Amino acid sequence: MLYNICIQFACVLFRADTPERIERCIGYEKKIAIFTTGWCAEILTQFVKGISEALSSDNADIFMFLCYPTFVDTQAILQGEMNIFNLPDLHDFDGAIIFGSGLDFKDRVDRIIERCNEAGIPVIIQGARRDGVSYVGSDNYQATKDMCAHLRIVHGAEKIIFFAGSRDSHDSELRLGAVRDHLKDIGCEDDLKEVYYTNWENAAVTRRVTEMCTSGGELPDVFICANDGLAMETCITLNKYGYDVPGDVLVTGYDHTDDSQVFYPSIASVDQCFVEMGAAAVKLWKELMSDAEKGCSEVIGCKFVPADSCGCKECSNSDGLRRQKGRESFSKRALNTYFDRRLDIIDTTILSCRTYQEFKKDLSALMTLNHTYEGESFHILLEPNFGLSIHDPAIKLNTDRYSKKMEVIYSTEDADGFSEETISSRDLIPGYNGEGPNHLYVFLPLHEADQAYGYLIFRDCINNIETRFLHTYQNRMGLVLDKFRHALTLDLMNKRLLDLMRRDPLTNVKNRMAFEDKEKHLQAQINSGSEEGFAIAMFDVNSLKLINDSQGHDAGDIYLLSACQLICSVFKHSPVYRIGGDEFIAVLSGEDLKNRESLKNTFNGMLSPYSESLPLPPEYVSIAFGIAVFDPETDNSVSEVMKRADDDMYRDKATKKSKAANGWQKGHR
Repeated sequence: MLYNICIQFACVLFRADTPERIERCIGYEKKIAIFTTGWCAEILTQFVKGISEALSSDNADIFMFLCYPTFVDTQAILQGEMNIFNLPDLHDFDGAIIFGSGLDFKDRVDRIIERCNEAGIPVIIQGARRDGVSYVGSDNYQATKDMCAHLRIVHGAEKIIFFAGSRDSHDSELRLGAVRDHLKDIGCEDDLKEVYYTNWENAAVTRRVTEMCTSGGELPDVFICANDGLAMETCITLNKYGYDVPGDVLVTGYDHTDDSQVFYPSIASVDQCFVEMGAAAVKLWKELMSDAEKGCSEVIGCKFVPADSCGCKECSNSDGLRRQKGRESFSKRALNTYFDRRLDIIDTTILSCRTYQEFKKDLSALMTLNHTYEGESFHILLEPNFGLSIHDPAIKLNTDRYSKKMEVIYSTEDADGFSEETISSRDLIPGYNGEGPNHLYVFLPLHEADQAYGYLIFRDCINNIETRFLHTYQNRMGLVLDKFRHALTLDLMNKRLLDLMRRDPLTNVKNRMAFEDKEKHLQAQINSGSEEGFAIAMFDVNSLKLINDSQGHDAGDIYLLSACQLICSVFKHSPVYRIGGDEFIAVLSGEDLKNRESLKNTFNGMLSPYSESLPLPPEYVSIAFGIAVFDPETDNSVSEVMKRADDDMYRDKATKKSKAANGWQKGHR
C-alpha cells in the first residue's frame, strides 16, 4: 500500500503517466529510441558512438529503428521499409532522437514527432528543424561560407554548380543558402550557374554530369556537392569523359567520411563532427528530462577540410588512410567471402523446406548451431499470419503496423535461448529485462513491398552498420523469405489444382489420370525390384444404361455414387479410381491385400442380384468384380496384372448374368 502511494506521488513529481515509466525514472534502465535510415552509415555510426559515450554513466539502452528506403522506391516499398518506425509503443520509452541527416522523409518525421508528443516523451531532431521540437545540428552555414571563400581566394574558382540533396532537406538547403549568401556578400550572385536536386541519388549525378560532358557545354570551376557520396560520383563520371579533378574542375562535398578521404582524389569536405553532435543530443535529452523547455537547441561548430579534389594535397591525410585500408583489405575480403557463404547457407536451408513448420525448425536449428555473424544476442520475429498466408492468399499481412503478437522464429539473448513461441510486439525483444550494461539494439524490417513479414534484431553491432552488413543481411533475409513464401504458395496451389485434375467430379474419388500416375509408380517399383506386393481389383457397374434410359442420367449419377460408396466402404484402406463411365479400379496393398478373399466375400454379399428387368428393386446396386495379385516371378508389368483382373471381372459378370437368367434369387443386401 505504501509502495503504491509512493509511486503515485512520484508520478506527479516526475511527470510520468504510468508506474512503469516512474520506475525507470527512479533508477531502472532508460530506453531511448532512434529513428533513421542506414544509407549515411558512416556519419550515423559516428553520431551513435557519440550518444553511447555520453550515456556511459547512465543506465540507458538505445533502440534504433533502422531501414533503407530511397526516393526512387515505389510507395509500397517505402511503406514496407518505414513501417519499422511504427513498431515501438513510445509510451514505453524515455525519449526519442530522429537522425534527420539520414531520414529525409518529412511526413515520417512529423508522424514520429506527433507520436512522441502523444506519449509525453522528449524528442530531439538532428539535422532538421521543426517548430517546438528540440534540435541538435552543426554549423554548416559558416563552414560552407568558409569553403566558398577558400575556393575563390586560394583556387580562383568562380563559376559554381551545386548538386543539392532534396528540397525537404534542412542541411542541403542550409548549405545552398550559405553559397548564395557568400556570393551575394561579394556581389557575384550570377556565379551560381545551376542548382540540381539529386534526391541524394548518385545516379542523378551521373546523368547530369554525362549530359554536360556529352553536350559540349562549358563546365563550372567547381561542383559543390551536398555530401561526399555525390562528390565521389561526380569525380568518377568526370574521369570517364576525360576530365581531371582537380586539374580541369574542382569538386567538394560534406561529411568528411573515411571513404571520401581514401578515395582518389580525396574529397575536400566539411567535417560536421557527428560524434560531438551525438553527445549534444544526449545533453539535450537530459535537460528535457529535467524540465527544460521544448524547442531548445544545440549547434556544434564544424570546419571545412581542404583535400586533393580542390588541389590542396598538403592538407590531406588520405595517404595514411589508404595504407591503413590496404592493410585491412585482405581480411575484409576474406570476411566478406565467409559472410556471403553464410547467407548462401541460410538461403539454401530456407528454400529447401517444404512446409512452414519445417522452415521454423530448420532455420532455428541452423542459427543455434552457428550464429557467429549474428552474435550471441540476435532475434528473428515474424508476423503470426506469415505462415497462414502461405496456405491462403486471401489472408493479408499488415502494411501500417505490426500485430499484437509476434512469432519467435529464433531468439537468443546473451546466448540464452527463448522458449516461448510468441511475444507481445510491445515487448519488442524476447527475453529483454533491461539489466546489465548499456546496449544498442537495432531493429530492421522484413517485408515484401508494403506487406510486413516481421523484423530482425541485432545487438551492439555499431560496426556492422558502417560496413553495410546489416543492410545486406536484411535484404537477403527478406528476399529469401519472399521466395520461400511464394514457392510454397505456388506449390500448394499446384497441388490443389493437380488434385482437382486427378479427381472425378461426380464421385470425388481419383480419376483415370491419377490411376495412370499410380500405374507408372508401381511399374517403376517393379522395374527396380522394390515392389512389396499389390493387387488390382476391377469393378464394372451393372445396369447403368438401363437406369439412364428408363429414369434419366440424374438417376444414373445417383446409382453410380451408391456403387462407388459401396466399393470405398469395403476397400477402405485402398485408393479407388473411376477410370470410365461405369468402371472403377482399386489398388490393394497392406491389410486389404492380406484380407482380399474376405473382403471379396463381404463385397459380393452386399450386392444386389444382377437384373435387366424393370422396375429395379429399391437401393439396387449390382457390380461385376475381379481381382488379380502381382506375381514377381511371372509379372513384368502392371498391365499384365490388370489384364488378369479384367478377365476375372468379366467371368464374374458372366456368372452373375447366368444366375439371373436361371432365375436365381436372393434377398437384397
